[in-house]
Amino acid sequence: MQIFGVDIGGSGIKGAPVDLDKGDLAEERCKVLTPHPATPDGVADGVKQVVEHFGWTGPVGLTFPGVVTGGSTIRTAANVDRSWVDMDARALFGSRLGGLPVTVVNDADAAGVAEMHFGAGRGRRGTVILLTFGTGIGSAVFVDGTLVPNTELGHLELHGHDAEKRASSKAREDGELTWEHWARRVTKYLAHVEMLFSPDLFIIGGGVSRKSEKFLPFIEGIKAEIVPAQLQNNAGIVGAAMHAAES
Repeated sequence: MQIFGVDIGGSGIKGAPVDLDKGDLAEERCKVLTPHPATPDGVADGVKQVVEHFGWTGPVGLTFPGVVTGGSTIRTAANVDRSWVDMDARALFGSRLGGLPVTVVNDADAAGVAEMHFGAGRGRRGTVILLTFGTGIGSAVFVDGTLVPNTELGHLELHGHDAEKRASSKAREDGELTWEHWARRVTKYLAHVEMLFSPDLFIIGGGVSRKSEKFLPFIEGIKAEIVPAQLQNNAGIVGAAMHAAES
């Protein structure tokens, strides 16, 4: 069974048909840059471009980098334009895609569901926290395999700032930090999250999961097991398609 998944991020919009039996992309993904400012109309145009690249005419699952309630309403927009807040995203995307059936889910929640079903969290019980390091820091929390939706752990305070302002992948790039220096920031962030939630497993997702060997060896003193996401930066696409199929 194939469903189309689209992952909307602060820097890129990427999507592809997903083989839900394998938990993998059925075709090479298409990616376009997220417009700046990332307004609803601009992002919807990018999504349309990605979907039309494949000539897709079936259901589409989309992720959004913020809190999504009721499967449609956007409540936060930390890394996109503020005009998204209170937007009916399902109606917007459905209209822009010519009436195709559309679902919308938090981006980290989608990635987490995919990793729990097909990737590094498969079969794991206890408390599992997936953290996506990109433009910001997304989070997905699971207790015995059940998702606690719309957590925003990237906005925990770390040294007087939102944690994602200090420890996101964008913060590493903007500050031209070495991997070791950045890993020390990530360690402090993980220690704070661990103090609050005592997880059994951290899954590190986002684009940096492809380069885990460059920073994971420098993360020390965390009691929980730490592993890179197995689906890497495709987890959001897979999770978006899974959400569409379930809906």
